[in-house]
Amino acid sequence: MISRFRKFSITGFLASVVLLGMGAVAPVVGQSVIDEIRVVGTRRIDPSTVNSYMQLKPGDRYSASKVDESLKVLFNTGLFADVTLRREDNALVVQVVENPIINRIAFEGNRKLEDEALGTEVSLRPRVVYTRTKVQSDVRRLLDIYRRSGRFAATIEPKIIQLPENRVDLVFEIDEGGSTGVRGISFIGNTEFSDGDLQDVIQTEETHFYNFLTSDDTYDPDRLSFDRELLRRFYLSEGYADFRVVSAIAELTDDREDFVITFTIDEGSLYSFGDLTVSVQLRDMDDTKLTDKITSETGDLYDANEVEKTVQGITDTLGELGFAFVDVRPRVNRDREKLKIDVEYEVREGPRVFVERIDISGNIRTLDRVIRREFVISEGDAFNTAKLRRTRQRLQDLGFFSRVEVENTPGSNSDRAVVNVRVEEQSTGNFSIGAGFSSTGGALSDITIREKNLLGRGQDLRISTTIAQKQQQIDLSFTEPYFLDRQLLAGFDLFYRTTDFGDRSSFEEDEIGFGWRAGYQLTPSIRHTARYSFTRDTIENVSVGASPAIVAQQGTFTSSSISNDFLYDKRNSRFSPTDGHFVRYNVDVTGFGGTERFIGNELSGGVFRRLFGTSFVGSLDGSAGILTSLDKDIRISERYFLGGSRLRGFKSGGVGPRDLSVGDALGGTNFYRASAEVKFPLGLPEEFGIKGSVFSDVGSVFGNDDPFASIADDASVRGSVGMGMGWDSPAGPLRLNFTRAYLKESYDKTESFSFNFGTRF
Repeated sequence: MISRFRKFSITGFLASVVLLGMGAVAPVVGQSVIDEIRVVGTRRIDPSTVNSYMQLKPGDRYSASKVDESLKVLFNTGLFADVTLRREDNALVVQVVENPIINRIAFEGNRKLEDEALGTEVSLRPRVVYTRTKVQSDVRRLLDIYRRSGRFAATIEPKIIQLPENRVDLVFEIDEGGSTGVRGISFIGNTEFSDGDLQDVIQTEETHFYNFLTSDDTYDPDRLSFDRELLRRFYLSEGYADFRVVSAIAELTDDREDFVITFTIDEGSLYSFGDLTVSVQLRDMDDTKLTDKITSETGDLYDANEVEKTVQGITDTLGELGFAFVDVRPRVNRDREKLKIDVEYEVREGPRVFVERIDISGNIRTLDRVIRREFVISEGDAFNTAKLRRTRQRLQDLGFFSRVEVENTPGSNSDRAVVNVRVEEQSTGNFSIGAGFSSTGGALSDITIREKNLLGRGQDLRISTTIAQKQQQIDLSFTEPYFLDRQLLAGFDLFYRTTDFGDRSSFEEDEIGFGWRAGYQLTPSIRHTARYSFTRDTIENVSVGASPAIVAQQGTFTSSSISNDFLYDKRNSRFSPTDGHFVRYNVDVTGFGGTERFIGNELSGGVFRRLFGTSFVGSLDGSAGILTSLDKDIRISERYFLGGSRLRGFKSGGVGPRDLSVGDALGGTNFYRASAEVKFPLGLPEEFGIKGSVFSDVGSVFGNDDPFASIADDASVRGSVGMGMGWDSPAGPLRLNFTRAYLKESYDKTESFSFNFGTRF
């Protein structure tokens, strides 16, 4: 309800207008001269401020139109709740009632959204003039917030509490209502892809009991617009160039508690690529030099993503060659009869626009320089949209921000642009207590304290301890991603761990050491990391009856190593890749001090691709390594072992050289392994995070120089096939594998079932 104070304001305004309209101000309109303008009723506001808004001045002839205009101007200032103008002889009296000052703003009835979140959305603040217009605007903004969170039944009523000295408390009384869910999602017009396939594409989900960890099952009109775009991108990537969303309608159910969403689509025809050419209109640049940047081939299904990749690839290549101002446009010629799409990538000189300024906002804790150093474009550089996209991705990859927006606005001149970066920070500290169990390592628990953005400087500090049945470990790690303000990652590590290898090789090992590391990007896809480490190892508690090869290695030895790691990475994700490939090469030279001297070389790589649409992901990966001694035999703790997760179907250390007299695994100086796997959904809701897999692993370990006749050392291929299931449960990841080893030696240790379970809370 509007307060009595507001009613009075409206009544006063209407009364003033009526009086003016009836000619009640003065009988000599337009004839007399105003000798004085008298302001009445001001308390905080100086009368001269009121006079400054008047359209009449002392000495002017009275004018009804100017009086009416003055009245409107005074009301539009927002300073007054009521204004009246009247004539007293030759004086014009301006009587005002000032709007009150807000003493306090409060929210009542809100449980789902905190006061702080609501307070950031209202424009009114304490010690600001109260106006009804601003209050109504704030109510609309608050309702929008609730609707975006899926609460369309929410109602908000503003109340004011009168206080002395023309002050008021403003209270927003909120009834949040229930969450408006999505009862059903249906598609009309789809023949090539099922409703289930398309529901996997869009972000909005149907409401189910298990969706308590997500808000995507609440109706949000902004998300619905995004879903339309996701559908368009999906169909364009699958060859349906004529696809369009005819309509996306959300209807309230009869009980008004949920929405039913219906997408009506027109899939169109399936197209493939026709002729793919590059037309360059740049001086000293040949078309053929850019042809190899086309990522698709004639005859492939049309894919708009490949067109975008080609545009970006050509732009980046020309930028590296010194062509800063280029405009790459794909010209599409669609043959509807042959269902072919010819694409000509037209390259011409673009407008000369430079970056005038880079503005950053939204960062409260993170220092500006931490954000600026991720930019691949600087103030004064030629404006480049491809570099801005890479900058945005680099900022998101930091993990410091929940949202990153990068946009450009016109600068001071037509050849200048201002880049605006808005970020929204998220928590970067982590304290976790973990527990788990695996068939190879037994029960375990760990405690980890980590801060990924230490003091807002982007530094990473991690302290962790692990206690398990077969291993105890303490680690301290610190990383500075921009050492000496250069693109050079530097850090150090301290560690201590003790491991029980009694089941595998009849001994225990204690390790204590430290290391330094530094890394940098050679190119956007190639990274080089150099490391130095010093480790003191002790082989102890050798079991009675252990292999003579292990007994001979009891004692303490030290290793001083320098390693170089080169990574070429084109995966779309480092953690759960669904597309791309990578290659890694590592060379480790041990012998710069210490007792051990050898060289280790290891090569690994992998390829990832989506199969059969969007739900199946296939992968091929493998690795191989060789250790070369520079002095004496390589110790057992430095050798290669295979089994467990690296060669499923075999126990940890179950493959490789072994002392047949006692069964101890001794490890080898050479290894290779490869794996082919397909992961797929099991038909359960995606929110469960449950996927199945089928896989086949092959590999071998060989090369042992221990001088004992009872040692078996065979380089023959071992192989296994199996199926598995993975569940990213709220309590932690669970992995189950059922495997059969079909290629093995008689002395290998196999296992047909393995599982791992862990949790963080």
